[in-house]
Amino acid sequence: MKSFDVAIIGAGIVGAACAFRLASEGLSVAIIEENIVGGGTTAAGMGHIVAMDDSKAQFALTHYSQTLWNDLALQLPTVCEYEFCGTIWVAADDEELAEAKRKQQFYEEHGVKAEILDEKNLLSAEPNLRKGLAGGLLVKGDSVVYQLSATAFFIEEAVRNGAKLLLGKKAVEIVVDGVKLSDSNVVHAKQIINAAGIDANNLTEGLGIYRKKGHLVITERYPNFVKHQLIELGYLKSAHSTETSSVAFNVQPRITGQILLGSSRQISIEDKAIDYNILRQMTKRAFEYMPELKNVAAIRVWTGFRPATHDNLPLIGRLPNRENVFVACGHEGLGITTSLGTAELLIDEILGRESKIDREPYSPKRFQNLPANHSNKRE
Repeated sequence: MKSFDVAIIGAGIVGAACAFRLASEGLSVAIIEENIVGGGTTAAGMGHIVAMDDSKAQFALTHYSQTLWNDLALQLPTVCEYEFCGTIWVAADDEELAEAKRKQQFYEEHGVKAEILDEKNLLSAEPNLRKGLAGGLLVKGDSVVYQLSATAFFIEEAVRNGAKLLLGKKAVEIVVDGVKLSDSNVVHAKQIINAAGIDANNLTEGLGIYRKKGHLVITERYPNFVKHQLIELGYLKSAHSTETSSVAFNVQPRITGQILLGSSRQISIEDKAIDYNILRQMTKRAFEYMPELKNVAAIRVWTGFRPATHDNLPLIGRLPNRENVFVACGHEGLGITTSLGTAELLIDEILGRESKIDREPYSPKRFQNLPANHSNKRE
């Protein structure tokens, strides 16, 4: 087997985006995937492209990557279902409405248009929400994408530009000059990117990635039942909990007319099976916001694991102790949004270029000195 400029472990949306961009820059790329393209964490996402402001670093990466998605939108095939549906952050009470106003001010100061909705305008925008909600924050520039088709597109474009896709090949070790496979063969490469998601810890010690299990529900077709991505403002607290399981109202319209329903988070759960107790909590929460959801028919429920870090930021960049090894993992529920931004930051570092945003907050070196019993250890 020939030697490559870069070997990427993992063909989820992050690894695929890296392959897409690296191959477009003229580098020879090998993509190593044990299972199928997009079959891991990527398949457990909602495809929401959103600017998030939990921290300055999170906003910088999500907003930058969102811009890259928008720039790419016209090149995406129709099967990617890229649609500017916008997001409404729903405020249940005056306290949450105050948070919506804080978010609006932050977004406006950073170039993101956002509009406060009172109860009347909220119900006008989304008639199936219950009455009595305080209002919300409308961010029209947010979008959704069918991430499995987008991941396939990235891989296809990478292969068209000379990349080699190695499906059914399990990476078991990163060696000095490449990646050792389970069949003892070595994929030789000058640079290696560990984009293995929840399995990244198995290939690189000290990353401290841990799992968050989530459930999703998809319904039959109900055109115009919901028009925007709807998220309760309480989601911001529940999504980043590192101690307990949680659920939150999170509903997405699909271009097919279907409704995608989330969200749940369970910490340190290994079982992939549907947890019907959590599922009941999740749907009950959704019914509290949209009572008419009780009358729609679900056709599928599934689960997945999302790779998280203790500070809610991904690991992107060169390992401090390995000159030719890079990581792109720990994106938790924002891997789809940040995939293109992650790819750009890695390419810039590999090629020695300046980046449009500061790479430092995402550097893996920030976890190198954590004590062994830190909550960010592998679960």
